[in-house]
Formats: sequence, structure tokens, C-alpha cells
Amino acid sequence: MHTILRRARNPVILLALLATPLSAAPAPDMARWQARAARVTITRDSWGIPHVRGRSDADAVFGLIYAQAEDDFARIEANYLTALGRSAEADGEEAIWADLRQRLFVDPSELQAQYAASPDWLRTLMQAWADGLNYYLATHPKTKPRVLNRFEPWMALSFTEGSIGGDIERISLSDLKTFYGRPTPPTPDEIGMIPREPSGSNGIAIAPKLTTNGRALLLINPHTSFYFRSEAQMTSDEGLDAYGASTWGQFFIYQGFNAKAGWMHTSSTVDNVDQFAERVARGSSGYTYRYGTARRPVTTRAVTLRYRKADGTTGERRFTTYRTHHGPIVATAGGRWIATALMWKPVPALEQSYLRTKATDLAGYMQVAARQANSSNDTLFADAKGEIAFLMPQFMPVRDDRFDYTRPVDGSDPATDWRGLHTLPSLPSVLNPRTGWAHNTNDWPWSAAGPDSPKAADYPRYMDQVGGNARGVHADLLLTGKTGWTPETLRDAAFDPYLPAFATLLPGLVAAWTALPASDPRRQSLEAPIALLRGWDHRWGYDSTATSLAVFWGDQLWREVGSFAQAERMNVPDYIATRVSADAKLAALAAAVNRLTRDFGSWRTPWKTINRFQRLDDAITPHFDDAKPSTAVPFTSAQWGSLASFGAKPWPGTKRYYGTSGNSFVAVVEFGPRVKAIAVMAGGQSGDVRSPHFADQIDAYAEGRLRPVYFYPEDLKGHLERRYRPGR
Repeated sequence: MHTILRRARNPVILLALLATPLSAAPAPDMARWQARAARVTITRDSWGIPHVRGRSDADAVFGLIYAQAEDDFARIEANYLTALGRSAEADGEEAIWADLRQRLFVDPSELQAQYAASPDWLRTLMQAWADGLNYYLATHPKTKPRVLNRFEPWMALSFTEGSIGGDIERISLSDLKTFYGRPTPPTPDEIGMIPREPSGSNGIAIAPKLTTNGRALLLINPHTSFYFRSEAQMTSDEGLDAYGASTWGQFFIYQGFNAKAGWMHTSSTVDNVDQFAERVARGSSGYTYRYGTARRPVTTRAVTLRYRKADGTTGERRFTTYRTHHGPIVATAGGRWIATALMWKPVPALEQSYLRTKATDLAGYMQVAARQANSSNDTLFADAKGEIAFLMPQFMPVRDDRFDYTRPVDGSDPATDWRGLHTLPSLPSVLNPRTGWAHNTNDWPWSAAGPDSPKAADYPRYMDQVGGNARGVHADLLLTGKTGWTPETLRDAAFDPYLPAFATLLPGLVAAWTALPASDPRRQSLEAPIALLRGWDHRWGYDSTATSLAVFWGDQLWREVGSFAQAERMNVPDYIATRVSADAKLAALAAAVNRLTRDFGSWRTPWKTINRFQRLDDAITPHFDDAKPSTAVPFTSAQWGSLASFGAKPWPGTKRYYGTSGNSFVAVVEFGPRVKAIAVMAGGQSGDVRSPHFADQIDAYAEGRLRPVYFYPEDLKGHLERRYRPGR
């Protein structure tokens, strides 16, 4: 709407424009959109996946976002309502706090200024992005946006990276509400923590010396909420030719490959979002905070947020937000105000996200990475030259390692300040390891390449804040000492059913039962369940009753101790193994037996009866029904070490487990004279329940059956569903 407002200085004209239906767009806009559309071709393959071609990169951006809008405009709008801090305008007052958190960093006027100062090439892409969305709305009047009736090019700067759960989401909403939900800043309280399903991804890169064909391989396996990304290819006459997963509403391939190189992002365990405890005092001229021996003013900014009322009208909430030089105030704890420091570099971040899709080798990728605007992603890389790499996030503040930055540090001590960024060579990345492989499973970098991994003792402790995990152990077992890799064997590894967490945890449970006195009634009541688990090979499977029992046992303990594990920054399985008593382990097994018997008639229930994939409709908020059709999924939560992840749980009104996160896009890529790839995605390409591509990949997804990727135009022969131009 800002473009219209700038053009309409006459109030009468402004009111006329505001009342004009979107389909009757201003003539200059429509002429520009139609000219751009005439230079774009969208080819839908037999899975509904769009292969977009444009004369220029901007044409390809226009076509990609138009195709995304065709598939699921609602998710595009939802992502930008989140990114812009405007979700409450659609969802009501309960979303105010998430909006406020976003608006602590996202100021529309600042984004507009940064857009105006952006490089010409980037402004051209952002304009094409906005044009593609607006042209879609103009040509699809039946699509009714909830809030965003018009997209402006600067809005693209609000959502530049594509990670699930970006840096801003590390800020607690409950703490934010406690601080800003009263007329004056509240009495301090402690920051709370809750357990949550692990999210992130797997990435594996294998060098040519370990492969049958002498070509590098890359596993792309993001674990996100389902339907978070779409699959697409975008190509132009200016050298763009990228394929992969693109987050709804973004105009670049986030995780994918081009003809020469591929990149897979995993959520990093680095500590580069920090909290500073400020010593704040109130004086006659406002709040100040101590810094060294001086006092500095706390700066303020007014934020007005709109929200939808129950009757459909619009309400407003006004906030005065506070900030120190460390960042915005987000909480109070221990008598201090807590400021959060994180990366906020919208223009370099968008540049880096886009330009890396055109990098054709490791050197080119590193040249783009020199912008140092990737904060939350590790990267697994492979290229046609045979180079592979594990790369740490490039936004890594230099800090004094005497301080524990996993907790709030003393903001009044200048020694705790960030002191610039680490250079790329000073990061614990791994380039072309002698082992011939590299991996990451959202774990520490110290096991990324076996014996060629970086050594923790050589780096500051803030390079990792979580440690290892069971998936990392699993990947090490699969990769160490193995040769003769092919795309098919790498696919098999990605769906290997071993669950190393249970291999570690169950002996302790068995030992606890074995140690019971003969007179203890639990020896008899738990004898058969213990025998089942003791004889299990720790591998998931459709018909496995041991998988059901082990998961229900593990979930019972997770509910009991997960918050304590997270408070101590420990993985839940590690906490269970080292902190949970024998009696608690046995009690959890009894509870699991009782729950399985109650809900399914027997504690010997096959896993396929419980663990299900169901997509009922196009609602963004998931819901499920045991009485309606669903598909069995054999793999489990990533928590237990399954590389193939299916984050499932019972939902209101259900006894079965239904998945909403985990494997969302899986691809195996082989780089050679011609790139080859196979892939599958959760559900289907389209968000329209009437589309044949709404749920056409569910069976293949559950079975780990990857389909060919049609990367080259000739590959589409016999697999073409429709070819058209936007608006036709």
C-alpha cells in the first residue's frame, strides 16, 4: 500500500484508490506485470512441481513467486504476516506478543530506507518479487488475502534467510509479555524453559574417492514443519539454474543445487544470539543503564500494533519499547533488564541467500559467504569438481571466552561486548576432509568429518552450546570406513532404521528390572515387556511392536524430565541416561504398557497402527481425526537417533500419533558432467485440497521412495503436465 500512498497526494485520489478493487490495478502496474509475464514460462511436471524460466533473473523471480502463490498463497501471506509483525491483524489479539517480538527488530520505515539504498540488481529482484505476487492477486480475484492486499518490494527484506525458527524466535514470548504487558516495566522473574520436539536437518557430503562413479554426492534432508517449503526450479538466461526447496514467499532456493554445486543447511548449535543483563535506573529524564563507569540513556521507540477483534473490527495496542546498544529489551531477570543481541543485516542476508544459488564451486560459494550474513545455518556443500565441505555460520561475533554466553552476561561490563566478527578461516569449518565425508545433524562441529573434524580445544566454547546427538552417532556409524557410495546407498543411509538412543538407554532399563528383588511385583508385571525390549535390534519398522513400546516409554520420560534437560542444555536421551533413577525408568515403562493397552487394546501394538501421516485439508494449523484415512509411517522422532525424522504425537481427540514435522524435503544429488537427483517431499506440492498434487507424495514419503528430479528440459519429456505464462 505504501507505493499507492506515495503516488496519491490528493486525498480524493487516495480514497478512490483505496476503494478500487485489486483486480483493477493501476494501468502502469498492470502493463509492467504483463510485460514481465510475457518473458516467463512455467512448466509443471507430473508432480505439479514448477520449472520456471525467464529471460532475466528478475523474470525468474517473478515467475517463481507467482507459481508459489498458485500453489499456496495462504502460506506466503502467513509467513510475511509473521515476518512483518502483523499476524494479529489476521489472528487476533493473542498474536500481539509474537508481533511485538518481531517489531523490536523489524521497522517498516527502516526497511524501506534499506531497500532504497540496496544495490540496483537486488532492488530489481525485490520489485519483481512484489510484482509477481501482485499480478497473481490481480489475476485471481477469488483469492482473498487476510491482510496483505498488496505487496511492496521492501517487504522482502523482512524475511531473508528461510530457516525454520529464526534467531528472533529464541526470544521468549512469555518473558516479553511479562515485561511489556504492564503499564510500567515489571518486577523481574526468571526465564522459563519448556521441552520441545527437536527440529533441524541432516546433511551429508561424500567426496568422489568414496563413490562408485567417482562423483561427489550430497544428501539434502531438512527437518521442518510440514508444508513449510515448496519445491521448484528457477532458470534464466543470465546463468541462474537452481533447483530445490524454497520457503513459501521467498524468491531463492534455500536448500538445493544447480548444475555444478549443491548446498544443504542445517540448524547450527553455535551461540551467536546473546543476552546482556543491564543495570537500569530510572531518573527524571527517563531510564539509563550502566556501562563501565558511565551511565547511558536507554533509547525508546513507540510501536503500534493492530489486531483483529472478535467482531471483525480492528483494535490497536501501543507499546514503548526499550533498547540499549546491545539490543532491544526483551525480559527481566535477577533485578536486571535483559537485552538481546542477534544478527540483523537484511540486505547482506538477502544478497547472500540469493547469490549462493549461482555459485558453481566451493571458491565461489565462499566468496558469497564473505558477506557474513548467515547466522543460524551450518552448511554441507558438494560440487562437480569433487570438493566437499562442512561450513559453520559466517556471522560469528568475537567474544571474551571467559564469559558463559549461554546465560545472560553482565551488560555493564564492557568486556562482555561483541568485538566484530570472526574471519571465515578462523571458524571450525572443514574443507575437503581426508576422510572423504562430512555431515551435520544439528550437532556440534567436533564430529563433522571423523578424525578430520575440528578440535573443540582449539576454539572458543561459544562455537557450540548443545553438544552431540544420537543422529550424529548414527551418521558416524554409517559413514566411517564405508566406500562404494551411490545415490541409492546414500538414500538407504538416510532411511536407515537404527535408533542409537534406545541402544544406549534400554540396557539401563533392563538392568533396573534385573536388579529388582524376586519379591518385587514389578518383576512379574514387567517381565514380558522387558523381554521384548531386550530382544529388540533397536530398529524401527512398520510391524515392530518393540518400537511402539520403546517410543511410549521414552515419551513418558521425556514429558517428565524434558524441561529439566533443556534447562541444563542437555539432550533428553543423555539426561535420561545419566540423571533418571532406576525406579523412574521402571515406572515409565509401566505407564507405557498401561497407555498402549488402554488406547490400542494391547501393549504389543505394531508401530504402523500408531504412527501416521494425515493431511485432511489446507488448514495451516494442523488437526487430525482417528476415524479418517491416514498413512502408516515407519520412522520415528529424530530424538531417538532416526536420521529419517517424523515428529509425531497424539493430538486433541486422537490416540494415534500424527506427524507435523521432520522429513519435509529429501533429495540425493550426484554431481558430474550432468547433475542427477532424486527427491520426495511431505504431502504434495499444492496446498489446494482439490489439486491432484495435494497428497500425491505421501506414500512415497513414508516408504522413502525418491522420484527422479527433472532438472534438464529434456528430462521433462513424457512428464509434462502443463506449460503456460503467468496470468494465462
